[in-house]
Amino acid sequence: MGRRDRAQEPQSWGPRNPQGSTPPPGAWPAPPQGPPPSGYRQTGTTSEPKKRRRVFLWLFLAVQVLFLVWVVMGTASGSGTSDECRGLTGDDLKLCDDAGDVGTAIGVGLVIALWAAVDVILGFTYLIYRLAGRRA
Repeated sequence: MGRRDRAQEPQSWGPRNPQGSTPPPGAWPAPPQGPPPSGYRQTGTTSEPKKRRRVFLWLFLAVQVLFLVWVVMGTASGSGTSDECRGLTGDDLKLCDDAGDVGTAIGVGLVIALWAAVDVILGFTYLIYRLAGRRA
C-alpha cells in the first residue's frame, strides 16, 4: 500500500504550536498615524453624499390621509334622515333610519378593510424595494 492509501492521523483541535516565534501582543508595531496614502482616496473629487429622498414615506402618508378622509366622509354621509325616509312616520321611519345606519357601517367597514389591505401591500412593496436596493 502506498502513502496515499494510508489513513491520516487525527488532528488535534487545540492550539497549535507556532513554527516560528511570534512576538507578544505588546511588542507589535503601532499603526501608522496621519492620513492614509493617496492611493486609498481620490483627491479633488470629493462628492457629498446624496440626500435621501423619502418618496415612499410621503406616498404612504398621502394614502393614509386619503383613506382617513374617505372614512370620515362616508361616516358623515350616513348621518341625518335620508331622502328615502322623508314622509315616513313611527316604526317605518325608525326602520328606514336603522337600515341606513347599517348600510353606512358596512360601507365604512369595507373602506377600513380596503385600507388595511392597501397598507399590507404597501408594506410588502417597501420591504421588497429595500431588500432589492440593499444588494445592488
